[in-house]
Formats: sequence, structure tokens, C-alpha cells
Amino acid sequence: MKNILAQFNIADFTVPKYDQTIKDLKAAGVGNPSGRLYHVVTLQPVGMLVTDIWESEEKLNKFSETLIPILKKNGVTPARPTLLQVHNIIA
Repeated sequence: MKNILAQFNIADFTVPKYDQTIKDLKAAGVGNPSGRLYHVVTLQPVGMLVTDIWESEEKLNKFSETLIPILKKNGVTPARPTLLQVHNIIA
């Protein structure tokens, strides 16, 4: 099974909302979810771009079951990800 890259372009994600979401995920026991290899968040002129590398789409979907209600609680509109198959990672 190949790794996947998931990108979420979230216009209403702000630094305070992101920071609260991370705290809530940690409190829910998924601050470092199984199957997520990398997590990078970049600021944009409006919102944030979240880029993750996952072991599989199934592991991302499992994490999303906890993530989406937390995002909504924090006033963030969940974005549909762009999913791409990873060919290579050099770290």
C-alpha cells in the first residue's frame, strides 16, 4: 500500500482556531494519530494550507471521524482534501 498526500485548503482556519484544534485533538487522544507520517501547516493570505502524509486513505478517514466534529466546534468549515499518491519522500 502506498502513502498518500492529503492537502486541505481551509479559508477560515486562523492561528487561534488551529491552536485550539490541536489542543482538542490531544485531549481526544489523537494528537499524533496512527498512520500520519508528516503534518505541515502553512499560512496563506487567507486561511491555511494543511498538508499531511498518511500511510493510507483508510487511516486518514478514521482520523477524520474525530477531526471533523472538533473543526466544526472551533468554527472551521471542513475542506474536502486533494489526495495524491506519494511516489517518493526524501527527508
